[in-house]
Amino acid sequence: MDRSLLTALIVASALLMENLDSTVISTSLPLIAADLGTSPLSLKLAMTSYMLSLAVFIPASGWVADRFGARNVFRVALVIFIVGSILSGLSQSLEQLVVCRVIQGIGGSMMTPVGRLIVLRSVPRSQMIEAFTWLTFPAMVGPMLGPPVGGFISTYFHWRWIFFINVPIAILGAILVTKYIADVREEKPGDFDFKGFILTGLGFTGVVFGFSLAGGHFISAGPNILLVLAGLGFLGLYVRHARTHPNPLLDLSLFQLVTFRRAILGGTIFRLCMGAVPFLLPLMLQLGFGLSPFHSGLLTFVSAIGALFMKVASGWVLRTFGFRNTLIVNGIVCAATFAVNALFTPATPHVILLSIFLVGGFFRSLQFTTLNGLVFSDVDSARMSNATGINATSQQIAASGGIALGAIFVEMTQFARGESALTPDIFAPAFLGLGVLMLLSIVIYLRLPPDAGEGLAGPSKRHLPADRDQPAAQAPNPAPTPASTPAPTPA
Repeated sequence: MDRSLLTALIVASALLMENLDSTVISTSLPLIAADLGTSPLSLKLAMTSYMLSLAVFIPASGWVADRFGARNVFRVALVIFIVGSILSGLSQSLEQLVVCRVIQGIGGSMMTPVGRLIVLRSVPRSQMIEAFTWLTFPAMVGPMLGPPVGGFISTYFHWRWIFFINVPIAILGAILVTKYIADVREEKPGDFDFKGFILTGLGFTGVVFGFSLAGGHFISAGPNILLVLAGLGFLGLYVRHARTHPNPLLDLSLFQLVTFRRAILGGTIFRLCMGAVPFLLPLMLQLGFGLSPFHSGLLTFVSAIGALFMKVASGWVLRTFGFRNTLIVNGIVCAATFAVNALFTPATPHVILLSIFLVGGFFRSLQFTTLNGLVFSDVDSARMSNATGINATSQQIAASGGIALGAIFVEMTQFARGESALTPDIFAPAFLGLGVLMLLSIVIYLRLPPDAGEGLAGPSKRHLPADRDQPAAQAPNPAPTPASTPAPTPA
């Protein structure tokens, strides 16, 4: 296998473990709660704490990777993740589990953006889409694979093995990283923006924690709203701080790039809606349709198979139709396959459910791959780490916000109908509403330039002969490649 694609595969394997851990405990909450002597509802804090640490520490990962080397940081992140996993499996109380999940999240926060940074600086532009297909696959498969894996382990073994199973995988990953991945880094990363880290940390904590608690009956609506507003206030202070700081934690000047700005904004709306899927589908299938956690997890897992099929088609689609057309047309298809879930009933044949989940997984994964490639298309190598941090942070905030938004839709439907039970049809308005919201991202994609992302998927069939490669010099701000750069460290 080509070394650059092997790098992408190693990073993708680590990211699969990290993404898997975000949802693996969802179907195991009752068993964990019984063992720790608490309620399943309270154990949602174990999921929230993991997301919180991701959102808080992701912005610092880019500078840390540039300062100490992406390979070193990625390896340390795996070790921290191992420690957090072991401690989570040994936890004897809710408080201990929450703290240990934070430790896991710190390791995970470094894995995702630093792993992408390694790929961005190691893979030639012509292989970028194929590499990003591998990186998109864990984000698609992990959340869907988590529920059936967690349910199976908890049912036939013990819930603590959910965390212990990470240990040998992470150890193997650390060995492969040491052997095969280049130690890419920025030569002069500058001083660390501690003030920016504090402001973004408080801001993301308020926003993510506030949205995660929405609809969860942990605190009343008033304090919940104040928490979100306080988070937004700190983020506003960071925007003012970033305008004057010579080396801000998150370089907001990147939003001056049309492709970066529209990929982030449109992608956030898309991911906000998709973030509700791991929450809404298991609830509908289990509480609405009466399926077991393991059974419902097996049904939803088929969407990951659709994502795998997308791997062989994404490059051809983007070379043939371009990034802009793909995002527009595919975005409409994604909204349709999402909204059609509102038509499902307990009597719907499982073959139909499987077909919709399979097709939906294919097109959603194509959208993720396209967005992940477009966001970096015009970013120069010196700002890659900052772009990676912003992209990863926006994804985490959108995913957690999607869970809250899905819950809000369901609770509004219950309030309007005067019902408290989660009946099968109570989920339909949520799927319809989020499907319509997803269409708003199309408006953002419409203003992309026609040649956005040109060259990232290889030679375009629309502009170049099939047997001719597009020169890297014709692409804006080309990232360094092993073929054109004598050392992996960018100039």
